[in-house]
Amino acid sequence: MRTRIIFSLKNRGAYVPFHHQYLLAQVIKGLLIFGPEKRYLDFHQYNFSGLKGQTKVSRKGLHYFSAKVTLVFACSDKAFLDYFLERLFEQKEVIVGNMHLVPEAIEAEEPVTISDESRFLCISPVVVIPATFNDESGKKFVSPESDEFSDLLYDSTLARMEATGKFTAEQLASFYKFQIVADRDYIQRIQASHKKFARIYPLYDNDVKFEVRGYTFPFTLYAAKDVQQFIYENGLGHFTHKGFGMLDVANNDSIQRTTRHDATYA
Repeated sequence: MRTRIIFSLKNRGAYVPFHHQYLLAQVIKGLLIFGPEKRYLDFHQYNFSGLKGQTKVSRKGLHYFSAKVTLVFACSDKAFLDYFLERLFEQKEVIVGNMHLVPEAIEAEEPVTISDESRFLCISPVVVIPATFNDESGKKFVSPESDEFSDLLYDSTLARMEATGKFTAEQLASFYKFQIVADRDYIQRIQASHKKFARIYPLYDNDVKFEVRGYTFPFTLYAAKDVQQFIYENGLGHFTHKGFGMLDVANNDSIQRTTRHDATYA
């Protein structure tokens, strides 16, 4: 299930860093820590995007000038999703960086058709290697066209699927097909224009700052339908609960795939 959360922006012109997922992760963690359901404190099976709106780039980051700002939040556990949204809409405003956001409404995205061959776009960077304390291995570059790239993401995906407890050992064993085929033309165009599809990004875990390498490029995934659906709803790679690895299906207009629900103000 994927939900678009709509906020009103109280202070137009406010800004956040270009990559501000760690700020959003802190807000989400705060909502869960101070909520009544302690069983969700270590729940990590969710995913979210960066903030979307009318922006202007400066040296400080992204300045938002639109009246509305949106955030895509995804989770295959409806009970958790409902709980998180309830906690969020209890807040009269949410502060992200120096942005003052007022939760206003929810738009549920309609389901998309996913098969065993899907073309995905990266809404947020995909992390292939996790970061560990006092170790630089999380910043290692792995070619998206290598088998290692697919193998690393296969291992992390199967581990996350197993952790949900929703798949049997037989089902997990049947999910052996998994191959990512990067859009070579896109990568060549990016490199030719001296831009990057792989960058170093910050994240925080237990108040410790880590750095990881994240990848953003289109690709085709060959995998079982259940695996594709899990990735679409829960993200791909490591640190999905910190805003990494959110994908969208190519050639799908997400704006047309939403149903708006009014929310009760705090």
